[in-house]
Amino acid sequence: MTQTIIFLLAFIAANLPWLSDKLFYFVTLKSNDKNLAWCLFELIVLYFNVGAIGLYAEHATLGQVSEQGWEFYTVTFSLFLVFAFPGFIYKVLWKK
Repeated sequence: MTQTIIFLLAFIAANLPWLSDKLFYFVTLKSNDKNLAWCLFELIVLYFNVGAIGLYAEHATLGQVSEQGWEFYTVTFSLFLVFAFPGFIYKVLWKK
């Protein structure tokens, strides 16, 4: 059950940067249009936030956090980018 919740949370978080023209839904940018660089910055920050929630959930359910190599983080970030694809299509290709 915990894995499913984190999976859905990652999908939602990956699409959040593409759904608003404000930075983190709070900060209005001077150009009033969030470009691709800001969206990618938000995506990276949200990836680390979801990762922190995942680490907390692993510690809370198992009592320990397993060691992971760089391959794990590369694969999870790639999966996070794949999750962001619907939002990217909406913001960049479909909305215009």
